[in-house]
Amino acid sequence: MVSCGGFKCLKGVRSVCLPITTVVGFTLLLTWFFVLYQPNYGPGRKQRISWQSWESVSADKISRPAITKPSTNHTLPEPVGPGDSPDVDWWNVTQPEDKLDYSSLPLDVWSPLLPHNTGLSEISVTRCYVDPDMADDICAPGTTKEMDAIKGKWVRVEPNLNREGGYMAGYLNVYYRRTRRQDINLITDIRLLSEQETPSQTPAQDHWHRAPTSLRAGILRTPPLYLWYKIGKTAADMTAEEKNNIITEIDVLWGDDVPWYGFEKLEPPTMERMGRVQSTRLTYRRGVKSPPKAPPLHFSRDGKFKILQVADLHYSVSPGACLDTPLKPCEGADNLTNTLVGHMLDLEKPDLVVFTGDQLNGKGTSWDPKSVLAKFAKAVTDRKVPWAAVFGNHDEDDGLRKEFQVNLLKSLPYSLVERGPKDIHGVGNYVLKSYSADASKTQLLTLYFLDSGSYSKGFLDWLGFFNPTEYDYIRQNQIDWFLQESASIKPIERPFRPDTGKDLGDAWKRQDNSDQITPTTRKLARPNALMFFHMPLPETYNKADLDSQSRPLDKGISGQEAPGNANTNDGFFEKGIMQALESDHMSHAAIPEVKVIGNGHCHLTENCRRVKGVWFCFGGGGSYAGYGRIGFDRRFRVYEISDYGETIRTYKRTEKDEVVDSMLLAGVGAPAF
Repeated sequence: MVSCGGFKCLKGVRSVCLPITTVVGFTLLLTWFFVLYQPNYGPGRKQRISWQSWESVSADKISRPAITKPSTNHTLPEPVGPGDSPDVDWWNVTQPEDKLDYSSLPLDVWSPLLPHNTGLSEISVTRCYVDPDMADDICAPGTTKEMDAIKGKWVRVEPNLNREGGYMAGYLNVYYRRTRRQDINLITDIRLLSEQETPSQTPAQDHWHRAPTSLRAGILRTPPLYLWYKIGKTAADMTAEEKNNIITEIDVLWGDDVPWYGFEKLEPPTMERMGRVQSTRLTYRRGVKSPPKAPPLHFSRDGKFKILQVADLHYSVSPGACLDTPLKPCEGADNLTNTLVGHMLDLEKPDLVVFTGDQLNGKGTSWDPKSVLAKFAKAVTDRKVPWAAVFGNHDEDDGLRKEFQVNLLKSLPYSLVERGPKDIHGVGNYVLKSYSADASKTQLLTLYFLDSGSYSKGFLDWLGFFNPTEYDYIRQNQIDWFLQESASIKPIERPFRPDTGKDLGDAWKRQDNSDQITPTTRKLARPNALMFFHMPLPETYNKADLDSQSRPLDKGISGQEAPGNANTNDGFFEKGIMQALESDHMSHAAIPEVKVIGNGHCHLTENCRRVKGVWFCFGGGGSYAGYGRIGFDRRFRVYEISDYGETIRTYKRTEKDEVVDSMLLAGVGAPAF
């Protein structure tokens, strides 16, 4: 007999002790390696979560100071110099471009939103059965300290190319090295070729290199596809034009739509679209492609400003499914809606587009928000129209928090979206202002944007999925923030009279309209304001005000669906909207500063109703990808602000180009407050 772990073992079972001990020991070793042992990334790891990373190293925060006086909250920068030219529109004056300190950008972090001008030196592809987020050291290509010092460390392009291939396909990732060294040859081109193909026969063919692993590894019954990259000159030998064309970033796109701004698609896709499986593509960027910025919002010289509201797009990674429309054929709802939005933009030519939430469809269809957000505003950005947005209840259905989505929105062309204060509820509570076109640059309109939230209550099912039971609502700290912002708006003399004089050194001539406007019609008050958020307030459904003939001030279609407000309410209407008056002077009437509240959320509701002097207006469903009703055309709400901010008119334009329910909300001729 022998001793085994302190117990007497029979001679017949002695032969199994050693194998059992070996298996148990090996199991403990694997448990320690894959579960207990994890490298400590430190606090920097929290700063990067996929491509939403490095918010603290955004272009705005690494910029050198511009040649303007400090300004906040979209107030206008004051030029430093002898004065503005009277012959040039102030919003068209070119400001000195911000100079980015590229040397401060991290080399060993994948974050395609960063404006890297540093080139890549090597590319590889690896397939791994372990999640690289858990054990990147195992999945990364082999390297040495010497190679890391020369060519740069391996950086993983985080999206898994086999995401749509199922669990058995494993994890397939692209890796690259990035370096600032001037004596290292940099990558100037990338191609995707089949196993039998090679780059075209050129004198520089020897400079092409193939990544060792197929981009379709792990996907059954698909021919291999390999990534080839071309090595060019060293950074020291390149001209400025050549440096602007080097490969500076690689990303992944799901779906067949447009890539992120500044990126180009690589064809063919690494995974073809088939049924519910969406195509997967590699994309790349050359040089630095900074998104163009929106000019300051301003009225026209004749005192007009137009807003187009786009509500509830409900876009998906796929082309989108058409819902509740007689349109035949109707394939690719997202693209059809983009075409419709573009048509509305061409007809209306707005100064600002406002997306009022549910840009993403959620419900498991917008599982890669970056691929969806790349296309949702394309019709607007292609026409160089400034735009703003708020979040809806479905925008973070599929897991990506709004804190990260807002960074994506801010990184798109002509975006005016802001994160807003981090110490109040929600993401995207901010203020925009529109100014006069004359030299006085007077603020004539205030636009408030708030996050009405997603869900305030719910439960987790047995699979761990969240099931909401109650809508969210605007909280007390948002009410306090709004009142503080409203109080900071400076009163102006209204109605506004533009400055039509020329700069004569010490004298400005002002247009004299005293014969048209009597002293009793003028007042010192804050400019009119509009407000946008996704879900309506409970007061939206209250009894409407009456006009002078005792008719309810309620125009448009409502009642086709249940009310869309939350059951819980912190009293935003009474404690916020009704307390923020256009004038603090006791002798003035208690007129609210906010004249109109624009909502989305309810696709079959598109009326405007006035309650206690404030108009509640729905945008109506404008997307073929959102629910609707046969016979109820898709539509978009337009706000026409004229007379330098005094007059507000609204109407809806349908998919059939019909203009319906034009009504005056504020100004001369509107129902009295």
